[in-house]
Amino acid sequence: MDLVSVAAVADNGVIGTDDGLPWPAIPADRRQYRARVAGHPVILGRRTFDSMRADPPGSAQIVLSRSAREASLDTVQYVTGVDEAVAAAATLPAERTYVLGGATIYELFQPVVTEMVLSRIPGTYAGDAYFPDWDRDAWTRRERTDYDDFTLERWVRVD
Repeated sequence: MDLVSVAAVADNGVIGTDDGLPWPAIPADRRQYRARVAGHPVILGRRTFDSMRADPPGSAQIVLSRSAREASLDTVQYVTGVDEAVAAAATLPAERTYVLGGATIYELFQPVVTEMVLSRIPGTYAGDAYFPDWDRDAWTRRERTDYDDFTLERWVRVD
């Protein structure tokens, strides 16, 4: 199973502030993101899930939470750790699962993701959530697509 982090990252590594995005909305990025994860399971933290509860992404949501919770939707499963999340994703009929954040989730899953799809947002922004540092020598950029307001990059782990 491919495990893929998906994030929008400013030049200074910021991915969020106050449970939201610090930059103005970028509709083209939102569209490509939603299209990418549609039909696939997603792994995300509880706060990130709560911010998307009205319109949850993906075909199934595996929510990492420090405490067990009762699922509010048929597509939601709560887990308490990385191994449990990966095992839950492996039981679903999909070859790819997306990791959607927040910052702690990206950091926890960085050692096990096989790909990263990063929307590079130009500029520096104040924020309280950052994408984790990663060893660029362990990754190779396979794709780069320039859009008007962002650049989309696909990185693959080097074996």
